[in-house]
Amino acid sequence: MERKLGAKACDIYNQLRSEKKFCDVLIKVDGAEFHAHKNILCGCSSYFRALFTNSWYPPEKYEHSVTEVSSEIMQLIMEYAYKHRVNVTEENVQSLLIAADYLAVSDLVNECCAFLKAQLCLENCIGIWRFADFYFFQLLRQQAFQFILHHFEEMAHVSEEFLDLTVQQLGEIIEHDKLNVKQENVVFEVILRWMEHALQERRAHMAALLPKVRMGLLPHDYFMNNVRNNVLVKDNVSCKPIIEGVLTRIYGLDPNDSLGSELTRPRLPSAILLAIGGWSRSGPTNAIEAYDTRADRWVSVTCVDESPRAYHGTVYLNGFVYCIGGLDRVNYFSSVSRFDPITRTWAHLGPMHSQRCYMSVCVLDGQIYAMGGYDGNERINTAERYEPENNQWSIIAPMHERRSDASAATLNGRVYICGGFDGNACLFTAEYYSPQTDQWTLIPRMWSRRSGVGVVAYGGQLYAVGGFDGADRLRNAEAYNPQNNAWRRIPAMMNQRSNFGIEVLDDRLFVVGGYNGITTTCKVECYDQKTAQWYAVEDMSIRRSALSCCVMSALPNMAEYAAPRDLL
Repeated sequence: MERKLGAKACDIYNQLRSEKKFCDVLIKVDGAEFHAHKNILCGCSSYFRALFTNSWYPPEKYEHSVTEVSSEIMQLIMEYAYKHRVNVTEENVQSLLIAADYLAVSDLVNECCAFLKAQLCLENCIGIWRFADFYFFQLLRQQAFQFILHHFEEMAHVSEEFLDLTVQQLGEIIEHDKLNVKQENVVFEVILRWMEHALQERRAHMAALLPKVRMGLLPHDYFMNNVRNNVLVKDNVSCKPIIEGVLTRIYGLDPNDSLGSELTRPRLPSAILLAIGGWSRSGPTNAIEAYDTRADRWVSVTCVDESPRAYHGTVYLNGFVYCIGGLDRVNYFSSVSRFDPITRTWAHLGPMHSQRCYMSVCVLDGQIYAMGGYDGNERINTAERYEPENNQWSIIAPMHERRSDASAATLNGRVYICGGFDGNACLFTAEYYSPQTDQWTLIPRMWSRRSGVGVVAYGGQLYAVGGFDGADRLRNAEAYNPQNNAWRRIPAMMNQRSNFGIEVLDDRLFVVGGYNGITTTCKVECYDQKTAQWYAVEDMSIRRSALSCCVMSALPNMAEYAAPRDLL
């Protein structure tokens, strides 16, 4: 009702303006005239409020001229003042934002900045960043800059605006800790692309930009062949002491030099892998460790106020980490906890309809799915779905199989669940759920029975890794291709394991911890589909199985979850 009355009042005032009734000021802009009411203008603009209430402004003055604003833009600002809404478009947003800032229409400034933030893409992020910097829109500048850092590698290849950066602007970008590059050679190659766009004018800038490349992170052969011997480096006399300094500091003569430390300082990761809870030694743990891919280090980020749990599910959704179900030494949980990685606080949410441990969870279309598990009495085939907007769980169609110790992932708009234990046997069946039909459909069986399996979507296929076949913990793995509806074997892991964490990070598939048939393990490894090989990764600090993993990305406080750069 209040909103309706407010809208009605706005329409009345705007009609009075259009009819020039009770107007007490005439605003002249670029040859156009706008009749208005001082109190309305004062309500939306501190510029007009300061003007009309100043002691030196004659109260009887009727006309006022505004410069630096076009009549078309002033018309939009008048509409906003009276209607509290305006049609912001790609064509008018910059002019409207500049005028709104000039006239101190703060709410309109915020709306225009929000519009530009929503428009950020690889092609325009540089332009929006430079625009916001020139006009001192600090929040928008920061948002555009973060977008550039996060998407740097792709942006530098497709953006034409990137080629028009000044040397100072390019330097500000590439020297940043948060620059998202998987390999440091990308930074050097981006510098070359920028220089070649205007080679004669820019070749002298190599000495200013080269030290911003963290040359200690480059492979030795690449540094020697591609950097040291590059013609733009060799022909610049100012680069010679830089190269000599790198050779001296990085390759053996002065390891304690501060510049050497800076040249080997890893960039901050754009995403962090969390390993949460699990069963360690004789019971559940509340330990949380974060894996920093750039530094190949695990960092303890345990929150002391979180209760220990194992055999639970974890997902990352809309900036929050959700821990779902599981058990402690005594209880089977239906509870759900949500972790805010920025404030590092936990909140308790609406519980599931069923108690579930040994469960499977995943996210599809902004909703969380929880499937199967053990409720304290039996293995179950029920499933439910959580909507964060209303903090409620709803029951969906049951699966074909009772499954605990299965694992689930989403692919092509479907929820897939594979393997598990039905109370009698380890399963090699798999099925998918379609939200459109609320139905489960069986797919071809896996090659191996797998309880305690890890399942994840990777490279457009569904990977099922490890597990327990009823006799042994497994090293082998397989992948399901929905295009041909078939499973194929992939190279086996280095370590056998079941009940482990699994996630995809930096285009690699990570497996974390688990049980190897004798003991819990802290071993971590990753699979790269490009090379079809597994690689060893830094161990966690504690051995644990029945843990759960998720990946957090683009955090403003990523440094809190990464290895301390000053100690690396």
